[in-house]
Amino acid sequence: MTAVVRLVRDTYLDSVVQLSGTRAMNAVDGVDWAAAAMATEANLATLTEQGFDPSDWSGATAGDLVLAVRADTDDTAAAAEQAGRDAMFAARPSTTGDQVEADPPSVQDAVGRLPGSSVAVISVPGDYAALETHKALSAGLQVLLFSDNVPIDDEVELKERATELGLLVMGPGAGTAMLGGTCLGFANVMNDPAQREHTVAVVAAAGTGAQEAAALLDRFGVGVTDVIGLGGRDLSKAVGGPMGRLAVRSLAAAGDVDAILLVSKPPDPDVARSVLAETGSTPLVASLIGLSDAGSADEDPPSVSRASTLEGGVLETLRRLGRPVPDTSAGLAARVDEVVRDLPAGRTLVRGLFSGGTLCYESLVLLERALGPVYSNTPIDKSHGLPAPEGAHVCLDLGEEEYTQGRPHPMIDPEARVEHLRAQGAEPDVAVILLDVVLGYGAHPDPAAELGPVCRDIIAGGGPRIVVYVLGTDKDPQGFERQRAAFTDAGCVVAETAARASLAAAAIALRDSSIVGQQL
Repeated sequence: MTAVVRLVRDTYLDSVVQLSGTRAMNAVDGVDWAAAAMATEANLATLTEQGFDPSDWSGATAGDLVLAVRADTDDTAAAAEQAGRDAMFAARPSTTGDQVEADPPSVQDAVGRLPGSSVAVISVPGDYAALETHKALSAGLQVLLFSDNVPIDDEVELKERATELGLLVMGPGAGTAMLGGTCLGFANVMNDPAQREHTVAVVAAAGTGAQEAAALLDRFGVGVTDVIGLGGRDLSKAVGGPMGRLAVRSLAAAGDVDAILLVSKPPDPDVARSVLAETGSTPLVASLIGLSDAGSADEDPPSVSRASTLEGGVLETLRRLGRPVPDTSAGLAARVDEVVRDLPAGRTLVRGLFSGGTLCYESLVLLERALGPVYSNTPIDKSHGLPAPEGAHVCLDLGEEEYTQGRPHPMIDPEARVEHLRAQGAEPDVAVILLDVVLGYGAHPDPAAELGPVCRDIIAGGGPRIVVYVLGTDKDPQGFERQRAAFTDAGCVVAETAARASLAAAAIALRDSSIVGQQL
């Protein structure tokens, strides 16, 4: 076995690009393990755990890129390294040496290269993120702050300054946005809103929650003009909702949309009210996952409606626009009845294997209503954390750090979920496995090709039933209908929304297909 480590000095790449390099290296036949990552303390510790020699990165700093490969031969390691470089530096003139074309050394230099820019995407280690964001604000730029591990005090300071300047700081940890039709980070491709009768803007303190809301609106015939990611902490008591208020206030004042859809995990109630008050007369639906539809609604402006799930928020938005509301559960009960006919009585448990954190959270809400306690690495009730007791239902957010350290995010590389899928497929008491599959920019080019055959083997072998939800639009590069068809052909139950997939999983576990049609 050959172990190779290469440093590319003074070259910072954001995590999505790093993960594309990791995926490309691991795809080479004969590679046992590979990663492309910045030389941070945590990443170097992972390399040491994997058996690489620390002397190979002596003197490395967090601004250096490291490529590490363990493979069966020297030639395989070299091929994997080159594959990683090609994936990460395809647009740059040099892909073979240890030096590549330098990125602009500062925000000011970047603005000089693109003087018409209005948005800066910042993805640097959390310790440096605040400084770079301040520079971008000084240059008059809106900011998508992709970086995580940014101290909350820095976030508060940045957003107070951004509010004074009338600029957005989307983040920290903002993984998705769409501004004026331009996709940033993980994002789905929307149809032209100018071709639609009604338009909606999505404001979200939730990544895949924003994607689900926007994708459903698009699929139901509504134009989505913007998706503004706030960062998961914006509506917390500690941060106070400054970007939520600015986003809603700006959208309402512009008058360019027929409604606003606000998406969040449970916010601080007072902060939520302050954000909702900014909408004025513009219809706003607040999809606050996990809160009751009526919770705290008495003090809301007349223009505001509430929902407790992502689907519920989208359907309420359609009602506010006077549009027909689709039956998202059509045919699902019959499909559930079909797949449970020969399901052994001893199979009673649900296993959710998620790549989207907000989708996992919504699933926990819906499953607990039907099944009782569901355990998770991101539990609603903190007493339902891991490890789970024997005989418990479990949903995992496999995009959390404990599952992604040293390997790609499951939206980019399904391999981690394949391992969990096979393991749960072999468990005799599991009735159903629940999967989300997220399409769009940044996601795996063909997730059904990786996950579908494993699902087919589990189902054909008499294992658990598998429910799949594909999050995407008909414009996404992976092919929305093609992905859905592949999972259907594999024998999976394919649902129309993430919420219906969770209800279908509960229905299979309980052998009660009526659950799938409940109102959300």
